[in-house]
Amino acid sequence: MQVISVINQKGGVGKTTVATHLATALRLAGHSVLLVDSDPQGSARDWAAVQEDHPLSVVGMDRPTIERDLKSIAPVDFVIIDGAPQAADLAVSAIKASDFVLIPVQPSPYDIWATADLVELVKQRIEITDGNLQAAFVVSRAITGTNIGKEVSGVLEGYELPILESRVHQRVNYASSAASGSTVLEDQPDSEGAKEMAQLAAEIKTLLSKGV
Repeated sequence: MQVISVINQKGGVGKTTVATHLATALRLAGHSVLLVDSDPQGSARDWAAVQEDHPLSVVGMDRPTIERDLKSIAPVDFVIIDGAPQAADLAVSAIKASDFVLIPVQPSPYDIWATADLVELVKQRIEITDGNLQAAFVVSRAITGTNIGKEVSGVLEGYELPILESRVHQRVNYASSAASGSTVLEDQPDSEGAKEMAQLAAEIKTLLSKGV
């Protein structure tokens, strides 16, 4: 069982969009997947509740005992944790439970600066686990054609964590699919949004398989 946390303590960076699409991409690839909503606001749970018989299993774990609570669940191929913003204890718990920490960050200096504390938590955990924890940034809510989206990688390099080649752009169809408890992967499988989310899932699977 491999655990991937999607975390950024700053709100509004697209964590739930990334988490729900990542979980769906892995499910559509034939894996057994559990989506864990660790945000007390319950956005991922609300998303799943829109469909009466949702194809993805979603549970709430919004206490700082995630690493222990996951031991009581039935084994699955992947657990995706939708992290809670502004909750350091929940972030630490999710990081402890994880094999891979994905940090979505918007291409904005303010958003990049706001990740400093989280990056420090992640680096501490990487050191404690002798490098067994993997972590990476993904540029999220990028606006196609803007220079700042291209330049953000250079700024992020100062944090000394990998930056995924995959990028998640600002797209209206992410919100429209979420309103029906779905994803663009199911609603518009040939769209650019579906392609970039499938690429994101594939890139993370490759990194996990290599253990680098």
